[in-house]
Amino acid sequence: MRRSPWVVATYAVLLLFAVATAIPNFLSENFRSALPDWASSQTVSLGLDLQGGAHLLLAVDRADLAETRLDELRQTLIAEMRERELNPATIRINGGELSALGNEALKAALQTIAATNAGPGAPPDFTVHLSEGVLRLTLTEAGLDRAAAAAADSSLEVIRHRVDQVGVSEPVISRVGKDRILVQMPGVENPAQLRELLGSTAKMSFQMVAPGPGQGISLLQMRDGSGAIPVEDRIALSGDRLDRAASAFDPQTGRPMVIFAFDRQGGASFAKITAANIGQRFAVVLDGEVLTAPVIQTAIPGGQGQITGDFTPEEAQTLAVLLTSGALPASLDVVEERSVGAALGADSIRAGLITGVIGLALVVTIMVGLYGAWGLLASGVLGLNVMLTLTALGLLGATLTLPGIAGIILCLGIAVDSNILIFSRVREETAKGANGIAALTQGYARAWATILDANITTLLAMLLLFLFGAGAIRGFAITMSLGIVISMFTAVVLMRFMMEALVRRRKTAQLAIKPLIGRVPAPGKLSFMKRGRLALAVSAVLSVGSLGLLVMPGPNFGIDFTGGVQMTLRSDAPVPLSDLRAAITAQVPGDASLQAFGEPNEALIRVQGQVGQATVEAVEQVAAQVIPDATFDQIDLVGPTIGGELATTGLLALGLAVLAMLAYIWVRFEWHFAAGAIAVLFLDVTKTFGVIALMGWEVNLVTIVALLTLIGYSVNDKVVVYDRIREHLADGGDEPLEDVIDRSLNQVLARCIFTSGTTLAAILPMAIWGGPAVAGFAWPMIAGVVIATGSSLFVSGPVLTWLATRIPAATSGQTFEQVG
Repeated sequence: MRRSPWVVATYAVLLLFAVATAIPNFLSENFRSALPDWASSQTVSLGLDLQGGAHLLLAVDRADLAETRLDELRQTLIAEMRERELNPATIRINGGELSALGNEALKAALQTIAATNAGPGAPPDFTVHLSEGVLRLTLTEAGLDRAAAAAADSSLEVIRHRVDQVGVSEPVISRVGKDRILVQMPGVENPAQLRELLGSTAKMSFQMVAPGPGQGISLLQMRDGSGAIPVEDRIALSGDRLDRAASAFDPQTGRPMVIFAFDRQGGASFAKITAANIGQRFAVVLDGEVLTAPVIQTAIPGGQGQITGDFTPEEAQTLAVLLTSGALPASLDVVEERSVGAALGADSIRAGLITGVIGLALVVTIMVGLYGAWGLLASGVLGLNVMLTLTALGLLGATLTLPGIAGIILCLGIAVDSNILIFSRVREETAKGANGIAALTQGYARAWATILDANITTLLAMLLLFLFGAGAIRGFAITMSLGIVISMFTAVVLMRFMMEALVRRRKTAQLAIKPLIGRVPAPGKLSFMKRGRLALAVSAVLSVGSLGLLVMPGPNFGIDFTGGVQMTLRSDAPVPLSDLRAAITAQVPGDASLQAFGEPNEALIRVQGQVGQATVEAVEQVAAQVIPDATFDQIDLVGPTIGGELATTGLLALGLAVLAMLAYIWVRFEWHFAAGAIAVLFLDVTKTFGVIALMGWEVNLVTIVALLTLIGYSVNDKVVVYDRIREHLADGGDEPLEDVIDRSLNQVLARCIFTSGTTLAAILPMAIWGGPAVAGFAWPMIAGVVIATGSSLFVSGPVLTWLATRIPAATSGQTFEQVG
């Protein structure tokens, strides 16, 4: 088929645009900044794991919120009781419930308040019950949900203000779900300061220090750890009256401090309080902790003051920002934190480039060895595939993450599968005697349906990853999906156009796609089905054994699913592992472990169980005691709630992936093929799980990514085999089913081996040189690809035969027949 000059010109413009847009991604930052905006505006943004930064997921503390709501409800009840001349002293708090002596009038008034606060048709914030003269008020889940959502909305603006004060470039702050806030801040080098900045409620108050304990007096801890002092519960002046605050240095001592000023009303109250309490101590309280408690020496009429203490400059700046931006309406817990230092991000980029270059070189070597000059042409088109993928990522405004780099590298191996299928079909047509252009046309026509089916199965797996994943996992799904779609264009459209042009120009009589060395091998006559039952039995036994390994010793779950903290420590000198281990065991609560990691000056610290922000801070303090110059390249914190959610969504994604594959193959093929593919897929996945458990590899989110990718790859392999079987069945004839399967497997044998070879060539460098984050994806994939290739050749046929003998049915006009 000859293409018009307009089509050729469109292809040329598209490719030139892709190359010109992608090239700036490979240039240094200094060189890119010298380019005009139109030339560098579409470069791909790097994720936090590559450029360094912090990712925090904050959740409203519902327990604290419920306590606050209960106190507000108590104040409402006191006001209503006093209005009706009832005694508020009868009020009691029992867990999440208030009780008091009341009557029908009080009950009706409170019910009206509950309905008014909730709004028309909405469940009330609290329920009211009156029994034997005792009134009971109980907070409702619907009311707490509304309060949590409102608190998250209000907190969003406070957090934005705090982040703007710090001056972080291009932060991402957004609502996630009903009561969570996601904060992503590139380039942040001090995650501890960030946690303090975002996690502190910053409820500030000024209260008088009492002479001793008593009613209406609480013992509050001093911030400097010097002990507790008695402070009046009554708030003399609220921090809401603060107008501004800033960090400064004490001119006398040179130490950091915070200066502040009240608004007009607050300044007048401050002057009155200080004038009336000369000689007494005045406590500055922040989130229930006394920052300082100086003695009032004289009246302060200007409405200004200062807070001194043992501050570092960073702590003084953080406190000033907290006071300026205002208090959060509710406490926020850090339920997930993932921080990466800039040095580790640069190392990840370097490792990604190295593994990518090695993987590409191996794939090109294999393609040239198998298909000679045509393999070299396909490899050149593969380079355009990478360029087009980077261009698409830039145009979409997507972010390139470390898993995204792994996706691009994996696509290098998978993308050539289309070329391998096409070259195999062209060789078959040439062997039948077709001339050059006819062999090319028929080869593409016969390979197209298989290519489409095989790639759609992988795209289905990536769609589920995008729907159920988050952050870097979604980045992998987007990158892989773009790579697969673009590979279909480059292999089926662009490569065909170039091959047709070359064949027509050379007037090739016979299109022989010869290997670099030797000749084109003819399909063999191996009898796969002769030992089919044995292969099926061995596969089933290995799967059962793998299920046993999942029970004993069981999978090594990472903190993504169990919840916990994982921190990568680095120092200038070798890490004293025994001293650090002893200190962490003694001072950090939870199930802590420590191990060498990479170089002698690196260590991996893990704490599992009920952990939180305090756990990270405790590890940082202990590490600073043992190793003064310790820094943390990476911090991962996953709360138990998030861990449970990740485990649930991971299992759900795996289950839906299997169902999606079943539905698609059922629609495209027949139920025998669909059931057979899913049965073999189950055997593949269980054996892969068994290898993971046997090797002790950590099971985390990256493992789920590998398994979902493997599901797509495995079904892709089965589709190629079953498509060839279906093709022969559709030709009619009385050939026994086992012979049809043997003939089909011999024809696709080379394709299965070649595709798995290129895929492994792309993945193996990631496993060896890609670093721990990528290796956790690469090793399960390597095991899965080997298992999937073996099952496609030795297990898929016997499973299909077994199904045909139990429930015979017509398939594409051909009745399954079991022989022998």
